[in-house]
Amino acid sequence: MRCIAVIPARFGSSRLPGKPLADILGKPMIQHVYERVSTLGELEDVVVATDDERIVQAVTAFGGKVVLTSPDHPSGTDRLVEVMRHHPADLYLNVQGDEPLVNPEHLRSLLQAMQDAPQTQVGTLCHAISAAEADNPNTVKVVRSQSGDALYFSRARIPFVRDQARQARYFKHVGVYAYRAEVLAAFPTLPASELEAAEMLEQLRIMDAGWRIRVIEVDHAAPGVDSPACLDRVRALMAGKPDPAQTAGSLADVKLVITDVDGVLTDGGMWYDHTGECLKRFHVRDGMGIKMLQEAGISVAVVSGRDSATLRKRLADLGITAFHLGAKDKAAACHALMAEHDVAPLATAMIGDDSIDLPGMAVCAWPVAVADAADYVKRHARIVLTKAGGQGAFREFSDSLLAAGNRSDIYNSVAGYSQAMNRMTQ
Repeated sequence: MRCIAVIPARFGSSRLPGKPLADILGKPMIQHVYERVSTLGELEDVVVATDDERIVQAVTAFGGKVVLTSPDHPSGTDRLVEVMRHHPADLYLNVQGDEPLVNPEHLRSLLQAMQDAPQTQVGTLCHAISAAEADNPNTVKVVRSQSGDALYFSRARIPFVRDQARQARYFKHVGVYAYRAEVLAAFPTLPASELEAAEMLEQLRIMDAGWRIRVIEVDHAAPGVDSPACLDRVRALMAGKPDPAQTAGSLADVKLVITDVDGVLTDGGMWYDHTGECLKRFHVRDGMGIKMLQEAGISVAVVSGRDSATLRKRLADLGITAFHLGAKDKAAACHALMAEHDVAPLATAMIGDDSIDLPGMAVCAWPVAVADAADYVKRHARIVLTKAGGQGAFREFSDSLLAAGNRSDIYNSVAGYSQAMNRMTQ
């Protein structure tokens, strides 16, 4: 069986432009990926698929093979299809160009599984994760049948445990794929999938078409590169230094959440009534998220570049007494709030959406950006939420914090919520 590895590598990235060319120990990231994949003796060839001439030049410089593909492909799988026309094979291994620590043994396990099950059209990987990580919508989860085939992929926590006395195992999907040639050839003709559109997961289109995806469990996969913080972590790991993610603490350590208002707690829109008072639209679920954090012993504070009677009324409704309104220097405001609560930067998160928030985000160990934040703000964030400002973004983060601290019962069980509901105001 002729097998070729294809490494898609886009130059454009909202959080880290030029990511495949980022220097790691004197080599571009794409070279590290290429060299690790090339150690597999099962492969006939390794090819980089890119939409940018700069990556073509970089790959050519270190002696790798590369195909310049169309910049208009809607997905990485479509890019593979174009490569397929130039490099025929029976099986295609798809490894992303931002995985410089990819484990060749994991790839070998996937190829072996495809060899052993010729009836399986697509293969991929997974590894076990904690219940807290399963609550993170940025982590794609998978559930499998007893035969090892995928039943469903989701950003939601699956399976859902209805009886809290029971336990479940959770698995993170690792985005490495092996495709039979006939599946790739048919992919562009597959009908659009409602599930794919809802979850923004293209593998659901394949499942909707009736093809099976075999999911192989491996030990914990190394981190990829999605942001500047991820890049710093990978650089440290490859240099043999301590893992910054471990030395920087965990989400469960957060004791203070500082949030911007316009564009985070609101959608950024403003209205003026007949008296000239500025009106804003808040999301009720964000309010509930704030109260849940307070009940769990996590303080919530506000830093805003604006001040108004409307904002002060909302803060009073939520019981937020720690705030800096009309703040021009958000770094100084965040430092003051940390001192007021006797909380270190390591245990502080700051949620923002625009340039004015960057100084505040920079002094907190957990900078967080809403989904519709400016790209240059997302690049500085340790966490990028999936919801937009004023659309439940704060609630998304508060749920993640509670889950990390094993307090998800506050929002997902009657008993847990009942203990706190009497003091909550939305």
